[in-house]
Amino acid sequence: MKNRQDKHGARLHKQGSPRRLGGAALASALTVCGAVHAQDAAAPVDPWKVDIYYENDTRFRGKDATGETVGLSKFRNTLQVEADKKLEGGWKFRSILRGSFDGVYRLNDDQYGRKAGGGVLLESQGGPPPVPHGSGAVNKTVVDGLGLVNNTFGFNSTNPGAPNYNPNEGLRLLGDRWHDSLNGGVEFAVPVRPCDTDRRGCADFGGYGDKKRSELEMPEFNERWDVIREAFVTNTVGLADGKQLFLKLGKQQVVWGRTDLFRVLDVINPVDYSRNNIYDELQDIRIPMWIAQAEYRMGASETMQDRNLQVVWNFDKFRPNNLGQCGTANVILDAGCFFRGMKNLWDNGGTVSNFANVAPGVLLATDFGPGQIGLRNVDLPNWSLKNTQLGLKYEGITQGGLSFSLNALTYRSQLPSLHGGKGAQNAFTGQPCADANGNCPYLIAFDMHFPRVNLLGGSVDLQWEAAKAAVRVEAAVTSGEEFANTLKPELYSKNRVFRSVVGIDRPTFVPFINPNRTTLFSAQLFYQHIFDHEWEQRQFGPAGMPDWKDNVIGTLLIKAFLAGDRVSPQLITAYDVKARALVTSPQIDWLVTNKLKLSFGGNFKLRNGDDRWKFDDCRGCNPFAPFTAPAGDTDPMTAYSRGLGGLEPLGRFRAGPIGAAWKENEVFFTARYQF
Repeated sequence: MKNRQDKHGARLHKQGSPRRLGGAALASALTVCGAVHAQDAAAPVDPWKVDIYYENDTRFRGKDATGETVGLSKFRNTLQVEADKKLEGGWKFRSILRGSFDGVYRLNDDQYGRKAGGGVLLESQGGPPPVPHGSGAVNKTVVDGLGLVNNTFGFNSTNPGAPNYNPNEGLRLLGDRWHDSLNGGVEFAVPVRPCDTDRRGCADFGGYGDKKRSELEMPEFNERWDVIREAFVTNTVGLADGKQLFLKLGKQQVVWGRTDLFRVLDVINPVDYSRNNIYDELQDIRIPMWIAQAEYRMGASETMQDRNLQVVWNFDKFRPNNLGQCGTANVILDAGCFFRGMKNLWDNGGTVSNFANVAPGVLLATDFGPGQIGLRNVDLPNWSLKNTQLGLKYEGITQGGLSFSLNALTYRSQLPSLHGGKGAQNAFTGQPCADANGNCPYLIAFDMHFPRVNLLGGSVDLQWEAAKAAVRVEAAVTSGEEFANTLKPELYSKNRVFRSVVGIDRPTFVPFINPNRTTLFSAQLFYQHIFDHEWEQRQFGPAGMPDWKDNVIGTLLIKAFLAGDRVSPQLITAYDVKARALVTSPQIDWLVTNKLKLSFGGNFKLRNGDDRWKFDDCRGCNPFAPFTAPAGDTDPMTAYSRGLGGLEPLGRFRAGPIGAAWKENEVFFTARYQF
C-alpha cells in the first residue's frame, strides 16, 4: 500500500528496495560496475552514473488463527545497483541489479524453514473424533458398506520405502493461517517445508511452488535472471514536421496505470506478491519483462496540446503473478497453499476433513488415493509468437488541459484458472471416472490454465478547481477471464469483467499537524462487476461463483510532512465492502540524512465475521455416484452441486486479499542507505 506515495508527489526518496548481497553473480556485477564507475570518474564525457543502495527490512507477526505466535516473518537484506550511461547515436542505457537474502528461513525455521509444520488432525463433523492425516481411520464399517474396498489407496504414512510416501509430518492444515477448523469445508494437510526438504506438492506454478530453501532466501537468483531487474536502451529519433519516434527495448516495466494499488490498466507486467503481499510499492513488486516499446509522438494539433501513440510488445516467455509458495510468509489469498495441497493429493493421496456425507449431520474424514482428487497438471504456456502479448495506447492532452488515454491489450491472464472435472480414478470402484469426453463432471480434480484475455479501457486525469483537488479515473472491460463456478460441470466459467478506479488527491492545510505545510489526503474507490454472474441457493447453501458479482474497495491515505520534510507520518487504510475486511497501516519515515532513511510501522487487519465467506466446496456434488450422494439425497445417481460448503477452498475469493490475511498482523522496521 506504500505505492500510493510516488503517484502523489509525496514520496520520500527511496529508489527501490535495496537488500543484502545474495550471491556471486551480483557481487561480480557490482565489481564491474564499480570498476567502470571509478575508471570513468576522470573521463570528461558521458561517464557512467552508478548509485548503490542497501536496505534491511525486518518484520514480526503476532498470533495466527491457531493461536500460535509467528514471530519473525522477514529479515530481508537487499543490495541494489542502478547504472546509467549515454551511448553513441543518441542511445541511453539504463540498468538495475537487485539481489536479496532473507534470513527468516534460518532464523525462524519452525515457521518457514526445514522444521516447519508437524502432524495434523482431520475433522469429522457429527462423527468420530479427529483422526491423523493418513491414519486410515475412516469408520471403515460405514465406508466399506458404500463399496469402498478396504480403504486401501496405495498411500502409506509409515513406510518410507512405499510408493506415494505421505507421512503425517511437516504439515499444516489448509487455511489455518486465516481460519480455524470449524466449518472449514474441504480441508486437508499441506506440506510447508522448502522443496529441497520435502518435495510433496511441489510443482512449478509459474516461477514459484517448487523452490528450495536457497531459492526462497535469494529469490532473484533464478533461471529467469531476476537479479537483472531492468536493462534497456532508449532513443528518440526526430521525424518530419517536428514529430518524434521514441524507442525503448529491453527488460523493463511498462506503467499504464494512473491510480495506485489497484491494477485496472497496469497489467502488462505481472506482480510478485510474495515480496510483501499488496503492501509494497508497485515499482518494487512488478516483475520486469523483455519488452519492445515504440511511441509515435505527434505533438500538438488544433484541438490537442499533445498526442502520442504507443505500441508495446511483450515478447518474453509468459510469466504469471507470483502468489507465494506455501510455507513462506506472504502467500496472497493462501492460494499457494491450496495449490500445493491439491498437488500433493493428486500425486500421493491424502485425508480430507468432513467429506463423506454418510448420515444426516455426519461428515467423515476420508482418505483418497493418488490420482483421485487434486491438481493434476499445470499448463504453463510455452514461448511462441501467439503467446506473446501486444498492447496499443493513444494518449493526449486537450486544449482545456484534460489528460486521457485509450488502451487496448491482448495478454495471458496473470492469475491461474482451475479447470475441474478432470478424468480420475473412481475412489469407490477403482475404475476410471470419465464421461464420453474423458472428464468426470463436478469432480474436484483440476488442471491449471492461464487463459487469453483481451482488454479495452481508458483513463482520465483532471483538475477539480472547486475542490482544489486532482481527480484520476481508470476503467476497463476484459473478456476471457475465468472464475470458479460450481454450477458448471467443469467447475469454472468464462466471464467479461468491468473494473474502474476513481482517485481524488487534495493537499490540505491542517494547522494542528503542520501550519506551514500541506498534508496530503488521497482517496480511491475501486469497483468491479462480473457480467453473467451465476449464483443460486441450493439444498445446503449457495452455489455458483464465489467471487462477488459487484464489489467495492475503498482506500484513504493521509500523509504529513514535519521537521523540514525530514519526518513524514502517514496512515493508509483500505476497506473491502463485501468481505467486510479492513486493513490499516500507520508508518513514520525519518530521513536521518540525505543518504539514510528509517521507517517504522505496521499493518493491522480487522474483519466483521467470516460466515459470509463460506461457499460451496463441491463435497455434495456427487461425482462418484451413488457413493458420494449426501445421505437421503433424492437424486443419488446425478452429479450436480447441492451447495454444501465451508471456508475451504472457495471462501478465500470471498474474503479477498485483506480478509484472507486478517491474522497476519505485523510490525516492521526498515533502514535504507545510499552509498
